[in-house]
Amino acid sequence: MAAEIDVTVVYAEPARQTLIQVRVPVGATVAEVIERSAIHTVHGGIPDNVEFGIFGRRVTSAEVLDRGDRVELYRPLPADPKETRRRLAREGRTIARTRTRA
Repeated sequence: MAAEIDVTVVYAEPARQTLIQVRVPVGATVAEVIERSAIHTVHGGIPDNVEFGIFGRRVTSAEVLDRGDRVELYRPLPADPKETRRRLAREGRTIARTRTRA
């Protein structure tokens, strides 16, 4: 029997996030683990040009995984943060953050 490793595939939308544990053979790639996880059936809106990362480090779909890796699928930002700041500055506004205190 071939050796296997456990990895996690994660994807987040504004309203929900999903973490799927997957057992794959040693030498599996990001593309293989994403397909095996079937995350596209859970999140039907994942774009075809999605980018990938492992613990926040951008990688390609051909990256070989190690035991315990967390494969992250990154959805595109709805707006460029720098452009949003520029637009708000022209309008004399800032990005407000709401914080709740316990």
